[in-house]
Amino acid sequence: MSWWRRLLKRQEMERHLDAELRFHFEGLVDDNLRAGMSVAEARRSARLQFGGIEQVKEECRDSRGTRWLETLFQDILFALRTLRKNPGFTLAAVVALALGIGANTAIFSVVNAVLLKPLTYPDPDRIIQFMLKLPTGITPGASVTKFNVWREQTRVFEDVSGYYVGPGLNLTGDSRPEQLRGMYVTANYFQLFGAPIVEGRAFTADEDRPNRGHFVVLSYGLWQRRFGGDPQVVGKALALSGDPYTIVGVMGPGFSTDPVPAPDVWIPCQFEPNSTDQAHFFLAAARLRPGITLDMAKAQMEIAADQFRHLFPGVLGIFGPQDGFTVEPLRDALVGEVRSSLLVLSGAVGLVLLIACANVANLLLLRAAGRKREIAIRASMGAGRGRIIRQLLTESVVLSIGGGAAGLALGILGVRALLAVNPGNIPRIGEHGSAITADWRVLGFAILLSVATGVLFGVIPAFQASRSDLGETLKEGGGRTGTGTGQNKARSLLVVSEVALALILLIGSALLIRTFYALQNVDPGFDRRNVLTMGMSFSGSPFKKTSQVSQLIHNAVQRVDALPGVLDSGLTSNLPFSGPGHSGLPFTIVGRPLANGSSLGRVGYVTVSAGYFDVFRIPLQRGRVFIDRDDDGAPPVAIINQAMARTFWLKGDPLADRIVIGQGYGPEFADSARQIVGVVGDIRDEALNRNPQPIIYVPMAQLPDGITALMARINPVAWVVRTRVEPHSLRSAIETELRQASGGLPVGSVRSMDEIEGQSTARQDFSMLLMTIFGSSALLLAAIGIYGLMAYSVQQRTQEIGIRLALGAEPGTVRNMILLQGMRLALAGVAIGIAAASGLTRLLASFLFGVQPRDPLVFLAVPILLTAVALLACYVPARRATRINPLEALRWE
Repeated sequence: MSWWRRLLKRQEMERHLDAELRFHFEGLVDDNLRAGMSVAEARRSARLQFGGIEQVKEECRDSRGTRWLETLFQDILFALRTLRKNPGFTLAAVVALALGIGANTAIFSVVNAVLLKPLTYPDPDRIIQFMLKLPTGITPGASVTKFNVWREQTRVFEDVSGYYVGPGLNLTGDSRPEQLRGMYVTANYFQLFGAPIVEGRAFTADEDRPNRGHFVVLSYGLWQRRFGGDPQVVGKALALSGDPYTIVGVMGPGFSTDPVPAPDVWIPCQFEPNSTDQAHFFLAAARLRPGITLDMAKAQMEIAADQFRHLFPGVLGIFGPQDGFTVEPLRDALVGEVRSSLLVLSGAVGLVLLIACANVANLLLLRAAGRKREIAIRASMGAGRGRIIRQLLTESVVLSIGGGAAGLALGILGVRALLAVNPGNIPRIGEHGSAITADWRVLGFAILLSVATGVLFGVIPAFQASRSDLGETLKEGGGRTGTGTGQNKARSLLVVSEVALALILLIGSALLIRTFYALQNVDPGFDRRNVLTMGMSFSGSPFKKTSQVSQLIHNAVQRVDALPGVLDSGLTSNLPFSGPGHSGLPFTIVGRPLANGSSLGRVGYVTVSAGYFDVFRIPLQRGRVFIDRDDDGAPPVAIINQAMARTFWLKGDPLADRIVIGQGYGPEFADSARQIVGVVGDIRDEALNRNPQPIIYVPMAQLPDGITALMARINPVAWVVRTRVEPHSLRSAIETELRQASGGLPVGSVRSMDEIEGQSTARQDFSMLLMTIFGSSALLLAAIGIYGLMAYSVQQRTQEIGIRLALGAEPGTVRNMILLQGMRLALAGVAIGIAAASGLTRLLASFLFGVQPRDPLVFLAVPILLTAVALLACYVPARRATRINPLEALRWE
């Protein structure tokens, strides 16, 4: 500290020198006035006589100007000493700022990871994803036929790649069977995404052609886990789903495939160049060639759409005249609808920070009122208004930096805690939020936010304090420095702002809470209780025939149904609540003319076993459900849901008609006409907040071999088991029976339907939780702000209240006077908040379910709640005012 002492001593000497020089100058002026000169002449002569001394003074001024940093350090030291002498005020301000800055830092950490960080691939801004432009909107997806057209656009794109996550591959051949996550990719996938190969190589173009054999690239984790990092593994065979795969390479560690989990193996797609397959089951991406802009690429995709129509004129029902192709930056495509929810949360947390700033600004205003004499004395000793403002702003910034440091730590810890709550499928955050780190963007954001916050909440108190009347302030006593809200407009305005902002956040929270309860009360159309699901992969040569799969299902169902505690079991290609997993296939009704010459439209296509409807207790409306005799030897049948019956059979009887599914989708989907034998109830299979869509159910035992082989490659299956007891208690027994029935196939992704439902609403629940936290914080800060203002008002009006009581005023009258003063501010804030919320809640429309953005119940209940809290915050100081002793109040200073 010796350096600081020397600095302070040097500055003290400079102040003495400046005072001495001014004394000599004024003495010369007085001498000239006594000699009979005018004031102007006396000063002019004094400046001439001052000569060298004036030069010394200017040199001193220059010296002080070059040491502005030392002056800043002095201001900071003074601010630290001042804040240390007021620990209660400092702690309250730092806590409020830490909450506001910490919440903003936590949300910004997620925004940074999801929206701001560049992708880890080479030239990430030039990588695009191919999209389908449909009348209902833009959606990702690709078929082999469309992909073949896209990769011919070599003038615009390079490294056109297709990729998708398969249903899982069964690692067999040793004593440790395991289900691996497999990603199917085209050969140039590795070049497009800059995938590092640490051993061996990637796929060649020849290996990516049909019928060229089985090849695999191992992930670094699988290489270490199963092969101990042996570099000689390249060239060896790996048994996957009953087929030998040649290992050609090993992927380097840390390669990102977000938003999907990192795969264990990569396998070549081996698409047929002359395919007519119209099924959408994978994604496609490419890199823009140098000099090609996004708009140029989109224009080229319009031309490609016309080429596709010319090549496949018979797929009008699949690719209509209003359908088209387009491209989007890969990062935008990955983020999708998450962007809007993160921006809404960022806006909400910004309001919390504004409320915290208003609260601290009010504290500073109250504190400045108690420092009026100190500031007046400093001004009378020569401190200019700018110097005072600078000192007070320095104190504010020092305070905010302290709050920012605490907020940064709180934000980093808070975001970990929040992500542990299950935030839903947010892309780019990594497993359990591992990609969210405090990098330079987060640190810079926290520092900038802290400084900006200090200036924001400090500028009004600084200007207010610097405008004091010196004479009046020095004459008046310490107890009469202010009266009511009429002389404290700034404090009143801040309180009104706090209440308005708090009301906006509370209304948003209430809307999301109502959405949460609305989702909880939605009837999904089936009974999800006591249902256990288990994933299994039918990929590989042993399951290319429908008869093989049908026999496996029959054996497994018999074994599982025989277990004590099991009621029913079955198999499905699409679990409810697992997203839009069912394929949208075209269909026609035999004998019904077509409006567009191709199909009646696209509907959901779900394959199930005979026990599926019994497991989920989906109600049968008409006809019958599937039975074991609905196999490949029986007439083809199908079941539709009520949504499909309402859409396509307004007057007719669907049980009297036959339908043809997948016509025009390619030879794999060639199917004969199916008799509709039943109509079942609608289920919300995509999500609780989405209306049921038309669905066709087809028995797995009657699928054409082409569809069975295709679905085994692109679509996982799930066993579903209804139990009498808690479903997980039978997990081990069910797994054992399924392995024995399937010849040792591993079982993965074991979840109950309750867990799947919770995952499907996780993002809405997460948003509701955050908004509730923000709204509660805002309510607490607003209550503290109102209480602080009214408590200070009572303190400042102690003498006035004592006089009123001495002159006979009733305590109830005094109490009502204080209450009325506070409630005027609260009601003004409520009115402003309602007006603002009625417009801003439209931003929440896409997040709501079962409630309107301007829900009357919310807009009535929330203002009443906030008004009640404000009334309580006003009542405590008002009650204290009625207990003032008039004799003590009259002597109070």
